[in-house]
Amino acid sequence: MLQFVVLGNWTDQGIRNVKEAPKRIENTHRVIEQSGGKMQLYYTLGEYDFVMIIEVPNDETIMRILLWLGSLGNVRTKTLKAWTELDGAKTILEIP
Repeated sequence: MLQFVVLGNWTDQGIRNVKEAPKRIENTHRVIEQSGGKMQLYYTLGEYDFVMIIEVPNDETIMRILLWLGSLGNVRTKTLKAWTELDGAKTILEIP
């Protein structure tokens, strides 16, 4: 499974309808699980309104999920591909 860190902010539409956020997040969980993945979401203070940690089988899956999520108009995201500490260490040790 591939891991992604998704930093998110509500759009004007998303914050106007903020009380619907828990329902929207529940729906996002469902879509991700149907795509063979899983998600953890954290509400945050500061530059971003929330952070999601998403695991999915491949890059195409995360792309579909994020395009779907963005098309709803409630959030804008920035996405970082992430490696576990162990996977990162393996890669580092392979540097010639």
